[in-house]
Parts: sequence; C-alpha cells; structure tokens
Amino acid sequence: MALKATVFKCHLQVADIERHYYHDHHLTIARHPSENDARMMVRILAFTLNASESLTFTKGLSTDHEPDLWQKDLTDRIEKWIEVGLPSLDRLKKIAHKADQVFIYAYGARTAPEWWKDVGTHLSRYPNLKIFLIGDGKEEELTQLVDRSMKLQVNIQDEDIWIGNGETEILVSIQTLL
Repeated sequence: MALKATVFKCHLQVADIERHYYHDHHLTIARHPSENDARMMVRILAFTLNASESLTFTKGLSTDHEPDLWQKDLTDRIEKWIEVGLPSLDRLKKIAHKADQVFIYAYGARTAPEWWKDVGTHLSRYPNLKIFLIGDGKEEELTQLVDRSMKLQVNIQDEDIWIGNGETEILVSIQTLL
C-alpha cells in the first residue's frame, strides 16, 4: 500500500514591506512521503516571498510536469513557475520556456554551491529565470516551526526575512544567484 501525504494547515500572516503586500493566507500543504520538513518549509518560504491571491501549491513532487507553486492568469497562462531544490540543467532549460517568470529557491549548505557551479554558467540566456539561495542552512532551522497546525508571521524588509510562530523567530537570508 502506498504511503499518503501528510496534511498541514498554515495560517500565514505576510507583511512584505518591499512589495507593500500585507495579507493573511490560510494554506493547506500536503507533504509528500518522500519530502522532509526542511523542504516543506522552503516551499512555504517561497510562497511567502511571492505571495498573491492567485499563487497556489501544485501536486509538487508527485508530478514531474508541474512546479512546487505556480501563479496562472485567467486564461491558464503560467505567470510564475516556482520550484524549490536543485533542478537539473535540462529541467531548468525546459521550464524556462513554460512561464513568464521562473523562480528557483535552492537550498542545502553543502550541495547548493556545487550545483550552482555546475549549472550557473549555462543559464544567462534565460532572462525570465531567477535563482535564489537560502543561506547558511536556514532550511534546517525553519523545521523548528513545523507543526500540523501552524500559525506563522513573516516580515520582509530590507532583504531581511523574519519568520516566527509567536515563540520562535528566525532570520533568513536569501542570496540572488541569477
């Protein structure tokens, strides 16, 4: 019998001073059996940094032809394609043609720099592709906030991202690679 996804509920309060975006989101997040808490929290972080009324989680890991998150317009055109992790160069080239904007949130203190050395020099011809690196292994620190029913507050100002749950507050830095 196949393992089922674990469902998490998240009440997310976003205060993004850079974009002048202030909104509460009530998210339902399905964590695939092969996904760990760190990756799920990076997905929530990616949602937060791109939050809008039309941004949605997809089937993610269980579907190769979909990103982790996307934003579509009313005609079903993909405006934003958002992935977390370290996609292969072939996948990056393929998805760069599928959406108006493509955002990759790379993480992994040991693996991400090596991945970037391998793929970084090949991507300059894709102007719609933006790649960000979650710094200093913060994805592991974010797992402190995981709960089946989360209440998270996020404040974004001057490139500082503060994520907290009322008890624990974590400063996350993101480096723009491309």
